[in-house]
Amino acid sequence: MRQVAGRAGLAMLAVMTGVAMASLDTAIANTALPAMAAQLHTTPAGSIWIVNIYQLAMLATLLPFAALGEIAGFRRVFIGGLIVFTVASLACALAWSLPVLVAARFAQGIGASAMMAVATALMRAIYPPDLLGRGFGTNALVVAVAFAVGPTVASLILAVASWPWLFAINVPFGIGAMWLARRCLPDSGRGTHRFDPLAALYNAGAFGALVLLFGDAAHGVAPLRLGAELAAAVICFGLLLRRQRGQRFPLLPVDLFRSPLFSLSALTSVCTFAVQGLCFVSLPFYFESIGRSPIDTGFLMTPWPAMVAVMAPIAGRLSDRWSSAILGGIGLAVLSAGVMALVVLPATPSALDIAWRMGLCGVGFGFFQAPNMKAIMASAPADRAGGASGIVATSRLMGQAAGVALVACCFIVAGNGGPRLGLMVAVGFAAVGAGASLLRLRFDANR
Repeated sequence: MRQVAGRAGLAMLAVMTGVAMASLDTAIANTALPAMAAQLHTTPAGSIWIVNIYQLAMLATLLPFAALGEIAGFRRVFIGGLIVFTVASLACALAWSLPVLVAARFAQGIGASAMMAVATALMRAIYPPDLLGRGFGTNALVVAVAFAVGPTVASLILAVASWPWLFAINVPFGIGAMWLARRCLPDSGRGTHRFDPLAALYNAGAFGALVLLFGDAAHGVAPLRLGAELAAAVICFGLLLRRQRGQRFPLLPVDLFRSPLFSLSALTSVCTFAVQGLCFVSLPFYFESIGRSPIDTGFLMTPWPAMVAVMAPIAGRLSDRWSSAILGGIGLAVLSAGVMALVVLPATPSALDIAWRMGLCGVGFGFFQAPNMKAIMASAPADRAGGASGIVATSRLMGQAAGVALVACCFIVAGNGGPRLGLMVAVGFAAVGAGASLLRLRFDANR
């Protein structure tokens, strides 16, 4: 079997550096919010925008950047996003007020979105077809571990430095990734169709309203406001679909969703990342309720990302030979069993009781990602790689955002039992995802 090395290996390093920074900064600011609020003389509620604006910018622009990648070239969009992200990270580190920091985080989210939107399409250009699963395995490893260890990385930085260094640390890595990207990323060429700014505006409105809806639902705002945000999202989606009617290269890739394999793979992705969002917000509260300290919680969370790190590359290699439907279904069944094992923990569990259950979740989660990513990309034609890549990132972020919002709903419904209810909801999402994955056997020609 051929190995990816030399120029292609350096190109992959550039892409993975960008993906790692973008993924880490999705959650890394959460840990420092109290310190930021105090130093910037703002309220805790106001500081939440430091997190929300980043997610809003990403989800609102992922699909437009994916469409732009098909037109202008994935390499150009990725490098442009890397430049914006790096400069915005420096601006975040130098911010002297909340409005300045929020504006810089918005720009940072735009840069992160450009990188994430085309990263999977670039991997399709970097790797030969018989090694593509390995590339997706590496991507799955980086994304899952970065999301999981974000709070731990933030704590380590804050232990020796102030919060601006959470953002300043991106600058040298960004400069290094830019140098590699300019030298090594392959040129995917340009498309012949035109970019549709009005469709991009409708898309931004639709996904922006959804992010606000999820965030406000998590903070228990008035139902009237939630209804207005839902209505705005529905109207914008309707306008977007009407605008795209009859287009060969729609920005929201409805053409790709006509493929049952693509649709089921996207649904599987949303369900699985909803499980991740539900678990990684519920578990710290759950561990606290059984008497574990925050330091203990950090260590107890570690087996999940550790086992993802072990399993993702293995699953990537297996997906080059075996059906993604079967591999994804097995992974999600294991994930569902692991979360259910956490639900039925004894009243006073030992560290080992918790660790093997968290490890089991990591095995299942790591076993799912690369095969599912390959299924999404393989079910799209080459000239729609950008649209498929955008859906890979969009489904991941939508699932995570929905999971976080659902935890808040569980607290509203069950009070102190919210964390346990959140884990039970996660079991349901994992089961639905496993079913959707196995349904793909009907349409998977490689089974």
